[in-house]
Amino acid sequence: MTRLVRWTAVTAAAALLTAGCSGGSSGEDKDDGGTSSGRPSAAAPSGVPESLASQQLDWGRCKGTSDSPAPDGDWQCATLKAPLDWAEPEGDTIDLALIRAEATGDERIGSLLFNFGGPGGSGVSMMPSYADTVSSLHERYDLVSWDPRGVAASEGIRCRGDEAIEDAESVDSTPDTTAEEQAYLKDAADFGKGCQKSAGELMSHVSTTDTARDMDLMRHVLGDGRMHYFGISYGTELGGVYAHLFPERVGRMVLDAVVDPRADTMGHAENQARGFPRALDDYLKSTGQDPKQGSRKIADLLERLDAEPLPTSSPGRKLTQTLALTGIVLPLYSKSGWPALTSALSAAEEGDGSELLALADGYNERDPSGRYGTTTHSQRVISCLDDKQRPTLEETKKLLPRFEKVSPVFGAFLGWDTAGWCHDWPVAGQHETPEVSAPGAAPVLVVGNTGDPATPYEGARRMADELGGDVGVMLTWKGEGHGAYGNGSDCVDSAVDAYLLKGTVPEDGKVCS
Repeated sequence: MTRLVRWTAVTAAAALLTAGCSGGSSGEDKDDGGTSSGRPSAAAPSGVPESLASQQLDWGRCKGTSDSPAPDGDWQCATLKAPLDWAEPEGDTIDLALIRAEATGDERIGSLLFNFGGPGGSGVSMMPSYADTVSSLHERYDLVSWDPRGVAASEGIRCRGDEAIEDAESVDSTPDTTAEEQAYLKDAADFGKGCQKSAGELMSHVSTTDTARDMDLMRHVLGDGRMHYFGISYGTELGGVYAHLFPERVGRMVLDAVVDPRADTMGHAENQARGFPRALDDYLKSTGQDPKQGSRKIADLLERLDAEPLPTSSPGRKLTQTLALTGIVLPLYSKSGWPALTSALSAAEEGDGSELLALADGYNERDPSGRYGTTTHSQRVISCLDDKQRPTLEETKKLLPRFEKVSPVFGAFLGWDTAGWCHDWPVAGQHETPEVSAPGAAPVLVVGNTGDPATPYEGARRMADELGGDVGVMLTWKGEGHGAYGNGSDCVDSAVDAYLLKGTVPEDGKVCS
């Protein structure tokens, strides 16, 4: 079973599909990189043993993997050791993979740490391909990212093999019969057992809180007095948790494509059941279609696929209802993907599921040889450790009519996902919603996009409010796609650059159109 909608940066869509302002002026902070508080520079995290606090990173040439070649240019990689269990920092350690490109100019501010979302996305793989987007920041910052614990090169977790993943694609994600319900929940339980077998003790130590503590150790070892951070999608939740834990160490922090901190498992599903139809409506309008009629046409296609999957050009594979919905989701992450969606839907209506299958494979990280990536494995392990809520089959079935009413295309899939995602999970969740209040922190720039399908705009305002009235600063872009920075708005890019490079905090409520 694959989660149909995850909080990830638009980079997956961009890789597949591509390979004016209002508001007042604001004051400018002193350009000291946020380190003029009088506290010791690069203060060590409390309780960390000296062996970890004093470690020196051995930066060297990055190595390629079976999934991606070594990056070109001046990229360097290193390994950071962190406690496996932050409650016992003197105990066993875990290795975390880091990547950086040093600042190109003389007026260096410090390190700018990036998390691109997921949870479960590899920063080591993503950072080099994102460098052009943040080239304006590279002169004054070391661009740094990492694979969080349990992800990719940082002891990444693989819950099942490629053949088992492909077999699971035949499991109906919107079951209609008792037998289909049982198969759906059995697949979910089997996935969790596979995760536990792969991860072992690590399974209980990959929470967002664990990773936020890793970040503070990283900040110290990198030599920074404050945490300068750029979080995208799930990375905004991680940034909010960091700010809550270490408000005095927040430097210049940008949260873009913001996860709603007030939403629990059901709340996130309901948010996305509104966000994706909103993006689909905008797409349909762009093609000259009536949104209601266009959505009904797509819903009818999905219903037909539920009964009879379409043939494809991929040997032995058919386009199922679930794969088709996944293929529809991917191009909605970026306006640049809309032409590919038009072509794929047209082909499917004519009886060929190949293009929608290719889009689904891009989302599921499946290469032509049949090998799958593990982002969704790590994502599930992390999110099910974070989230305490475990909706039952009965609870989900009661809410399904509400989900389906909100969206005939996405509602049933998102509703059923709440029951299956962490079903019979071997590790208990930690909280209902994350704590992100950060009294006393420096201003945090929260960027919301009104057309964001995966992290709907309303969540950005809630994050700004939860951070605190003197902390969260709201910047709105009336645009399309998942995320705002680097997505085509000079207004957004200029405001973010001025904040990160000069300390200029925009007026709270500034709107870019």
